[in-house]
Amino acid sequence: MKKIVYAASIMMALVSCKKEKPVSYAEFGDKITAESAITKEALLEKYKAMKETDTLEVKVATKIVDVCQKKGCWMNLDLGNNQTAFVKFKDYAFFVPLNAAESEVVVNGKAFIELTSIEDLKEYAKDAGKSQAAVDSIVAPETNYSFMADGVLIKK
Repeated sequence: MKKIVYAASIMMALVSCKKEKPVSYAEFGDKITAESAITKEALLEKYKAMKETDTLEVKVATKIVDVCQKKGCWMNLDLGNNQTAFVKFKDYAFFVPLNAAESEVVVNGKAFIELTSIEDLKEYAKDAGKSQAAVDSIVAPETNYSFMADGVLIKK
């Protein structure tokens, strides 16, 4: 009986040692927290219900797909289902690290639908390091899910 009690107390000690470390973030822009962030799937559903004139204040937790490779002045967020949201930063006041692609992120700001011109699409493709052939293949404007971020947290 003593062996069972001893084994149980060792197991409880091991379980109590397995406390999760708090998540640490690099902060950009306005100070925000990760609390109350919606999922990428929830944001995608909200985008699908929006019209071009709509805006939505929202905080979302997702992953960064890619980042402007010139200076980190924009990024694309994963919305799931092969969809992304193009993110710019409010007042061009901050940028994110060039190596932030694939990082977990919390982004706060305004979601909206935007018609992006051919000229802008080509510039973004160049900034992303796309080939000249890929840039030249852009021949029509696109309606995109867009986001104006005022605060960003990137998981360390």
